Amino acid sequence: MGSCKVPYSVLLLYFVIGTFFVSQRFAIGVDTNITAQLLVNASDAAGRPIPDTLFGIFFEEINHAGAGGLWAELVSNRGFEAGGPNVPSNIDPWSIIGSESSLIVSTDRSSLFERNKVALKMEVLCDSEGTNICPVGGVGVYNPGFWGMNIQNGKTYKVVLYVRSSGAINVSVSLTDSNGLQTLATANIIASASDVSDWMKVEVLLEAKASNPKSRLQLTTTIAGVIWFDQVSVMPLDTYKGHGFRSDLVEMLTDLKPRFLRFPGGCFVEGEWLRNAFRWKASIGPWEERPGHFGDVWMYWTDDGLGYYEFLQLAEDLDTLPIWVFNNGVSHNDQVDTSSVMPFVQEALDGIEFARGDPNSTWGSIRAAMGHPEPFDLRYVAIGNEDCGKKNYRGNYLVFHSAITQAYPDIKMITNCDGSSQQLDHPADFYDFHIYTSANDLYSKAHRFDHTSRNGPKAFVSEYAVTGTDAGTGSLLAGLAEAAFLIGIEKNSDIVEMASYAPLFVNANDRRWNPDAIVFNSSQLYGTPSYWVQCFFRESSGATILDTTLQTNTSLIASAITWQDSNDGNNYLRIKIVNFGGDKVNLTIDVGGLDPNSIQLSGSTKTVLTSGNLKDENSFNQPKKVTPTKTLLENAGTEMNVILLPHSFTSFDLLKESSIIRTTGTDSSSRASF
Repeated sequence: MGSCKVPYSVLLLYFVIGTFFVSQRFAIGVDTNITAQLLVNASDAAGRPIPDTLFGIFFEEINHAGAGGLWAELVSNRGFEAGGPNVPSNIDPWSIIGSESSLIVSTDRSSLFERNKVALKMEVLCDSEGTNICPVGGVGVYNPGFWGMNIQNGKTYKVVLYVRSSGAINVSVSLTDSNGLQTLATANIIASASDVSDWMKVEVLLEAKASNPKSRLQLTTTIAGVIWFDQVSVMPLDTYKGHGFRSDLVEMLTDLKPRFLRFPGGCFVEGEWLRNAFRWKASIGPWEERPGHFGDVWMYWTDDGLGYYEFLQLAEDLDTLPIWVFNNGVSHNDQVDTSSVMPFVQEALDGIEFARGDPNSTWGSIRAAMGHPEPFDLRYVAIGNEDCGKKNYRGNYLVFHSAITQAYPDIKMITNCDGSSQQLDHPADFYDFHIYTSANDLYSKAHRFDHTSRNGPKAFVSEYAVTGTDAGTGSLLAGLAEAAFLIGIEKNSDIVEMASYAPLFVNANDRRWNPDAIVFNSSQLYGTPSYWVQCFFRESSGATILDTTLQTNTSLIASAITWQDSNDGNNYLRIKIVNFGGDKVNLTIDVGGLDPNSIQLSGSTKTVLTSGNLKDENSFNQPKKVTPTKTLLENAGTEMNVILLPHSFTSFDLLKESSIIRTTGTDSSSRASF
């Protein structure tokens, strides 16, 4: 698993003419005579608190990030609804085991659940005796999950399904390899005709006896008759905190220490058409009763097991603040007139009540019934996504803003309209800023907010990334430009209060967007350079930003913060520098405002992100090709001569003797770096 925890090795440093530090990873090119000086004002008066919420994460259901990813459900199209409400319907990716002479598989509308009426009907023609003998292993159906189920030896999987039949049943529930030849775990459902004359819920625990990342679920029988199946689920028991999330993916998120979670989109919230937009009320309650929907922007079906409640739960599990993005009556292709938007406004108000209402309230009681009587800590909502240019957006926005302000005056609202270059014409607490561009352009955008007015709403940079040929599927070049941009965000954190990368996840089997921060399949995962860059900023939220001055003509950008490790109480001065150029730079760092002996001689570190080629990427075969390397920094002090490698991102964490520099102090979630 590739997380922010980087290899820690000791680098012995030598004195040659003066004290300087050279990375022993590799040398690129010949020595140059490029020099630069960085001045850091570390005096008490020069520091400014960084908002506690500065860096977080944005989750969108794109690239099968949730369905087949973060949400640990292994069955794809578990309710047979993906083919639409009309029958007969497509049951993909379910497939048939057996020939037409042994069984007929179809769909009908006999489900127990009113909001998803489609069920699978299996007419078994063969039998265990007579003239039409079932083949060895039986006949039935199988589900390969999302490009294979990752079944691991020794782990237990909970199978839940609903079944009814015209007679007695003996159904084998098995986890097998992709061909059905090797059985990893199996159990039998045996029931009398009276037991299954109506729908019966069955739960089976399967312990795997072997591992296979391309496994499938099989439902087979050797007894003639008619069997119906519906709402078939397979979940590993070891989900994150038992809440249904894939543990290894969540651990990648926890390592980022995000201060907020923006969800569930993105374009996923809007839909190409409103009829296919994400609707929170259809995504709560028992999972069997959720109808699911076809996301027509990213073009795939979701059962919505990962619904509004689960997103709120995920934010709580990550110890971060949820930011709910809801539809404001606008999609990519149709929109509700402002005169008719009140039902959508009420939908949003009900959603806020569901999140934070009293457990005896109408919607708060549903949350409580789902297992969370205490309110969730919802403080922020975004009214739409990228809708500012739409005809009805401003009118709709004002209706939403007025109603939410009246009902929940403490809720902070985010507009889709950019207020960074001109004053907004409507009230807002934050304005949303999105940028996807080339590496050179994003590098230059490090100064985007330098001259933005400090009056009025704060900026929320909720989506940023390098895209196009510069990025590939996640290059070092993209990461370096993003690092420079984030340094600019950090230095302008008096106006930019929140920032998050996008997209967060991609299932390698369904790349709808490149690049992404975390790449995964059923059994593997790794962080792209863009992910690793975010790790350098994990301690920035709630820290103190210092004044820095670069005296150079080179392609450098730098910042400095002070932060406290809550694990051991140690205070650090962190200096981050991007060298966007192709030459090594001899950099002199002068830290003013501190006693010369305030930096400890040992305990300081240097972390470098670089690689042999700007277009280098990580992969499943080389998940750590481009990852930070951390070394001890001997003889750290207030005056240092260091060498910055070409095309690199370097962080110096200088351990202080005592808490001389002011830190925010109240932020208990500041934790050790890397």
